[in-house]
Amino acid sequence: MRAISLPTPFAPPFPRSIRSRTALLITVLFVLLMVPACVQKELLTRQAERQTAWLAVQRQAVLTADSVRFGHLRNPVQPEVLGVDLIQVVSMRRRILAATTAARGLAPLTQVWPSSRNPRQDVRTCAQRRLGCLYVAAFRVDPAMGSAVVYAARRVPDGASLSMGGLLFVVQAAVLVTVATWAIWTVTGRLLSPIEAISTQLSTITADDLGRRVSEPRGMTEVARLAKTINGTLGRLEEAGGRAEQELTRQHRFAGDASHELRTPLAGLRVLLEEARLHPRQAERPLVIRDALSAVDRLQAITGDMLLLARVDAGAPAARELVDLPGLVGEEISRRHDRIPARLRLEPGVTVHASRVQMTRVLTNLLDNAQRHAAHVVQVEVRRDGRFAELSVSDDGSGVPEAERDRIFERFTRLDAARSRDRGGSGLGLAIARDVAHAHWGTLTVGNSPLGGARFVLRIPIDGSARPTTPGPRPV
Repeated sequence: MRAISLPTPFAPPFPRSIRSRTALLITVLFVLLMVPACVQKELLTRQAERQTAWLAVQRQAVLTADSVRFGHLRNPVQPEVLGVDLIQVVSMRRRILAATTAARGLAPLTQVWPSSRNPRQDVRTCAQRRLGCLYVAAFRVDPAMGSAVVYAARRVPDGASLSMGGLLFVVQAAVLVTVATWAIWTVTGRLLSPIEAISTQLSTITADDLGRRVSEPRGMTEVARLAKTINGTLGRLEEAGGRAEQELTRQHRFAGDASHELRTPLAGLRVLLEEARLHPRQAERPLVIRDALSAVDRLQAITGDMLLLARVDAGAPAARELVDLPGLVGEEISRRHDRIPARLRLEPGVTVHASRVQMTRVLTNLLDNAQRHAAHVVQVEVRRDGRFAELSVSDDGSGVPEAERDRIFERFTRLDAARSRDRGGSGLGLAIARDVAHAHWGTLTVGNSPLGGARFVLRIPIDGSARPTTPGPRPV
């Protein structure tokens, strides 16, 4: 069955901008405040008018009763209180003895008859349709049985119409709401104009133009702090973009160097295999197989190092544990059969929270490098330096020139002394060692050895959290 879509009810548009919403909110608040105030004022005004009307009719009734009592009554009766024009003097038999001109020909204004004990009664009546509703004060002339009664009345104002004061208040409230809305609209426009300028400037900044900044207003207002925050974010984005571009360049160079390094043993292996195929019965076949296996070993070393570097670069988590560095060094040295036995200077009790496998790899790479370049001595030291553990490997070889001490940790770097990749090295050992150091919030540096050659020093936090001097970006 095909679904029938019902039309959505009309939704009035709601202002989207902060300026419009603020002006609308202030207007609504003013209206909500003014309407009750206007109603309350009108109620108070009407209450005051009622009290004034009752006082007026009561006073007029007393004055007319005094005139009757002292024989000064005239017919028609002359009103003495302003606004009270309906006056009747009624006998006990409900016969009108005297009345004002406005009350002539009318029946008694009310049927209320005050007693001698209660000589005055006030009543609101609407019995006379022609007159409407009236405030009537009935006052007995004297306590005698046959006393006449004076009725003094005043018309009740129409309740549906506003009083003059109420109308004036409504006009004042409308003007006040209009002025307040205009003021809020103007003020918010001026306050938000820097934000609009910042938004316009931000819309023109692209990924290729992160060096631009938005204008910062003076002072320490919220807008100024926002502009400073935006500029700080743009600076971090620019820095991150530079690092990303630097990393991309490094990755491209690494891919090119890796392909070149892999091409050499592959080409040599192909030559050996082609030679073995062309001369299957040659007497030197064992030598060919040995050389081929050597080329395969080199390929395996390069690919293994590249995979390890990829895992370290990706930040792949490695299982970390408490590692006894002196014990680790002793175990690794006991398994090796180097041409130069290493001299050990190990401070006991130096433990770190690190990956045992990666720490072993760093030590192996540093020992391999030292064995390739040492003349007679290789020395390994472990000691504690404050909150850091320090592992150093020294040799008495030719050393590393000071100008090349940063480049030696680059991947597949070719130095004049060729410390990083000669005599069987993959060219990645020192790069792997430094990346592992960085992954443990540590550093790996090279300097002069007291033995006369190079001294590589690994420093990592003992608890795995303290950060030493920032190692800086990796070389590209």
